[in-house]
Amino acid sequence: MFRQLPGQTLRSVRFTQPVRCLSSITKFDTKKFVQSLQTRGGFTQQQAETAVSIVSRAINDGIYSITNNLITKETLSSTAYQQKVDFAKLKGELQTMDKSEFTNLKKEQENLRTDLTNLKNRLKEEMTRNSAGVRLDLNLEKGRIREESSIHESKIEDTYTRIDEEIANMQMQIKSVKTQVMQWLIGVSSGTFALLLAFIRFFG
Repeated sequence: MFRQLPGQTLRSVRFTQPVRCLSSITKFDTKKFVQSLQTRGGFTQQQAETAVSIVSRAINDGIYSITNNLITKETLSSTAYQQKVDFAKLKGELQTMDKSEFTNLKKEQENLRTDLTNLKNRLKEEMTRNSAGVRLDLNLEKGRIREESSIHESKIEDTYTRIDEEIANMQMQIKSVKTQVMQWLIGVSSGTFALLLAFIRFFG
């Protein structure tokens, strides 16, 4: 069976059957043509036979050249079948390649989706952790401010208490001084009155 080689076209396939001669293909009558050349062309018999031989050979060469580039029906069918087989094989390879590429693309898409989900979860965890850290820092700062405020309030209360104590002490001291002054005034008044009575008695 004929099989087409790579780079070989239908026109380049050789005709495998033997080429028939000119007399079996056409009804070319060489004897009549020789006689016609002798009677009409003035050729001698040798010249006419030589001319007919040249023409016959040229025609045979042309027919051989044409038939040499032809192929048989069986060869054409075999070539067409082989081309169908090659086309089916190529189609199968292309479909397999498409499926493989689609599978790889789908796998890459799934991997990308998984990476995005993991990234989203990590960002969410980081935000939650940072929020918890900020909340803890705020609570600690509030506690520190509250503690400092309590300390300041305690100091202010102590200051107010000391001021009240100082005021009370000053009031007690003022009362004591007033009492002493009153006692001194009473003593002075009593002494003055006694001296005045004594003076009156002495000179009266």
